[in-house]
Amino acid sequence: MNPRPLPVEHGLIIVGCSRRKRPTSTPIPALDLYEGGCIPSLRNRLGENKPVRKRIRILSALHGLLSADSLITPYDRRLSNRADAYALRDRVAPQLDADLVNVAQVLAVVEPLYLLALEPVVRRLDALRLHWIADPRGWYRAALVLDTWGWT
Repeated sequence: MNPRPLPVEHGLIIVGCSRRKRPTSTPIPALDLYEGGCIPSLRNRLGENKPVRKRIRILSALHGLLSADSLITPYDRRLSNRADAYALRDRVAPQLDADLVNVAQVLAVVEPLYLLALEPVVRRLDALRLHWIADPRGWYRAALVLDTWGWT
């Protein structure tokens, strides 16, 4: 573990959405809706840590970039091609640019097609460190990054 934890405002976690969702007809926080990929493990580790929870984003093919507490209901939409990914990038770029202010490190657990939508992060690689995990089931690797950040 790092002797000096990464301050919360200097880190950002971005995870891809998942097909598996909690069944509900009432909108619930995005972090609580998704049941696939690394999201349940992320929720178990950081879901109750309010300052860190504010530094979590979920990249949704339908909704764009969601905060952990964005209220949504189940839906069914996936990125299917590069054109969709670039359209998503254009939608999320302004919010992502704002989210990256003061950020030194980004943990992105997203499939390759979703990484195309995160171009604003990639453009800033000279100013920040990107930890990219392409397998959404690769929680153990994500946990190692969070350990170095001191985020529990």
